[in-house]
Amino acid sequence: MTVRHLCVIGFGLIGGSLAAALRQTDPGCRVTGYARSPETRRQALALGLADAMPDSVEAAIEGADVIFLATPVLSFEAVLRSLQPHVKPNQILTDGGSVKRCVVAAAERVFGELPSNFVLGHPIAGSENSGVTAASADLYRGRRVLLTPSDSTDPGAQATVAQMWRDAGASVECLGIDEHDDILAATSHLPHLLAFSLVDTLARGDRHLEIFRYAAGGFRDFTRIAASDPVMWRDIFVANRSAMLNQIDAFSEGLAALRAEVDSSDAYAMQSRFARAKTARDFFTQLQEPQQMTQHWQVTAGATMQGTIRVPGDKSMSHRSIMLGALAEGTTHVSGFLEGEDALATLQCFRDMGVTIEGPVDGRVTIHGVGMHGLKAPKDRLWMGNSGTSIRLLSGLLAGQAFDVTLQGDESLAKRPMKRVSDPLGQMGAVIETAEGGTPPMTLRGGSALKGIHYDMPMASAQVKSAVLLAGLFADGETSVTEPAPTRDHTENMLNGFGYRVERDGATARLVGGGTLTACDIEVPADISSAAFFLVAASITPGADLTLTHVGVNPTRTGIIDILLLMGANIERLNERTVGGEPVADLRVRYAPLKGIHIPEALVPLAIDELPVTMIAAACADGDTLITGAEELRVKESDRIQSMVDGLNALGVAAEARPDGALIPGSVDRVFGEGAIETHMDHRIAMSFVVAGTRGAGTVLVRDTEHVATSFPNFKALCTGLGVQLSEQTL
Repeated sequence: MTVRHLCVIGFGLIGGSLAAALRQTDPGCRVTGYARSPETRRQALALGLADAMPDSVEAAIEGADVIFLATPVLSFEAVLRSLQPHVKPNQILTDGGSVKRCVVAAAERVFGELPSNFVLGHPIAGSENSGVTAASADLYRGRRVLLTPSDSTDPGAQATVAQMWRDAGASVECLGIDEHDDILAATSHLPHLLAFSLVDTLARGDRHLEIFRYAAGGFRDFTRIAASDPVMWRDIFVANRSAMLNQIDAFSEGLAALRAEVDSSDAYAMQSRFARAKTARDFFTQLQEPQQMTQHWQVTAGATMQGTIRVPGDKSMSHRSIMLGALAEGTTHVSGFLEGEDALATLQCFRDMGVTIEGPVDGRVTIHGVGMHGLKAPKDRLWMGNSGTSIRLLSGLLAGQAFDVTLQGDESLAKRPMKRVSDPLGQMGAVIETAEGGTPPMTLRGGSALKGIHYDMPMASAQVKSAVLLAGLFADGETSVTEPAPTRDHTENMLNGFGYRVERDGATARLVGGGTLTACDIEVPADISSAAFFLVAASITPGADLTLTHVGVNPTRTGIIDILLLMGANIERLNERTVGGEPVADLRVRYAPLKGIHIPEALVPLAIDELPVTMIAAACADGDTLITGAEELRVKESDRIQSMVDGLNALGVAAEARPDGALIPGSVDRVFGEGAIETHMDHRIAMSFVVAGTRGAGTVLVRDTEHVATSFPNFKALCTGLGVQLSEQTL
């Protein structure tokens, strides 16, 4: 339901900005309000934020669909008492309070219970300035609003409030009431308290004038929030007293430890602490950015595809190096680690389980292993971001731990099927709970006694194979997996590299539980999945001559090379060598006319992640290309078959989706038409259509490209260095 009449109680920055946003979205939306100050009422009218500002609450709320409480949280009981005689059953109450437990308590004292039409909410937004004159229609654009409904909250009322905030430009998420207050105490309330305390401490010092005069930008950035409304923050600290004290104690403990390191000049400890903090901040900043902005890329023809480049480290190996290094005895050193969002999510998970990890710095990571049974229960859910590899492999690795753990990811990951791993793990004795439909979040119950099984995989999947083998490390007896077609074998290779014996007999891999891992050094080669975009781009660009260095060419990953060679591509392997047990080569690719083929199904599992960009090559080949046996593509970050076919259709290619693949008509003279591509938040779809844009007749708009950073953080930079005409729009 769209809000047609909003009443704001407490017409300051928060309430005034909501009014401004809704009036901007729908000029017909009526806004009334109440403020104790006659001057505030006058300003709200003068600024055009309200249609009426009566001098009584009763008159202000008359006829309103939604009544928004935007006063300090400690005033809520008095405000609710003034509203209680006048609120109608069909009117919705909601609020912007930063602490929810005290709002519930106030409502219960006034109404006897939390009314079903009271939808608790909290917009995560603010400004250095306060008051109605600071109100801005853009305050909530791209920001989060947290709703904290109770079991009794009316679903229709909740839906109306959620839509109201979306109309104001915000994204809406739901949290439990206690969870909200604990999280906000750490991420919002404590930083404000520290900023107030630091400024107050320095201001009371003997040399405060010199300190403030010569303060640099870092001081201003850190203390900016100390300019916030003191009354509001006083109320928040009082209202959230218990959670605040917990956070202050935790911070004080960390500060005391850092003081001791400074006192003893323990440079190594300080560097390790600062490196952990930097990496954690980088990870959580990346986690937040997609929520704050939408990024589109515009691509036009003009790429040269000449020169020499090195793409980032292999994502599959980066994940596994962290997982196995954490469980090993001793210290593991990793070089070439992929500093993309997916691999950083895995790294942060193990930090959250008590593993000390230094870096990454320039691709170098040091992991201080805790042994097979040294992981600790995380204090909260483990965040997977958009990483299917993280959640599926960790579900196997954590199935045999002594503690409960919940694995959760973003909106895209929450749609991906997990029964393919939860079913075989359940056969081993794991207790796993998923959301309805077998999707994340996944909760693994600790203390399960796992037993080894033989598992015949119904569909080729390296992630499922790895999950079962990793669970087998903690199982009684032998665990074996037989795959219907070869898939990447990095898990088997790396386990052997860590001294844990994995036997392979044709399509079957087996190991015996109860062993140990021994730390080692790992050099991660460049990721062939990332190299694939440039292998295709050079193959379809006349005059191209491009060399990609230090690329991993594990035979279970080179399906993309084999497919392109069958299509007539000109690709040479140079400087072949073995690094850390993995074959590596430089790949030189030059333009060559391609021809359409029926891709052999045996190669499909060996190129499953590269098939999207292979479809771009197919559209530029002579004749039709048929892909079959690729059902796995439908359960990746998106339905990649349908996403690619829809995108090709949008650019003028009459591609057809099939249940297990696609038919792509090709032409060596292909010039893609102008069009807009929906990527469905899938990084490989986005990068594939950037490649298509290099052969376009006009502009190809690739939407929602922010997820490219999950696997290939410097993709845009490498593209522009090779002459790709790529511009960015951030909304």
